[in-house]
Amino acid sequence: MNEMHLKFLSRSENEIFARNVVAAFALPLNPTLDELSDVKTAVSEAVTNCIVHGYRACEGWITLVCRTDGDTLHIEISDDGRGIEDVEQALMPFYTTLPDEERSGMGFTIMQTFMTTFSVVSEAGRGTTVRMSKQFGARATEDAR
Repeated sequence: MNEMHLKFLSRSENEIFARNVVAAFALPLNPTLDELSDVKTAVSEAVTNCIVHGYRACEGWITLVCRTDGDTLHIEISDDGRGIEDVEQALMPFYTTLPDEERSGMGFTIMQTFMTTFSVVSEAGRGTTVRMSKQFGARATEDAR
């Protein structure tokens, strides 16, 4: 088992940083390129949500925690921003609170699709936490059948 914690400002340039840090952290689990791409995409979506929706026009902290357990990578990404009033509604494909900014409303759907497990906990005015995991290797393929 291994674990890392990272805290960074909600700036758009830090989205690339976060996805690359998580990818590097996952390398000892020997993911395929497709698995690594799935993780990087999910992390990008989660961090972008913190920046765009959690903090909107202001800056705040994003916390990233990663842990490995056997062949599984666990990721937690959280902010202390605006929070989500209705998580169930936010999880609906194509739902967005910012339609004027050409947001597709597919961030949570992408995270759910690319990861093995996924959950969102949020409280309006207090922030949001996304937890997701990705199981790597042959067992993940067998479990999907």
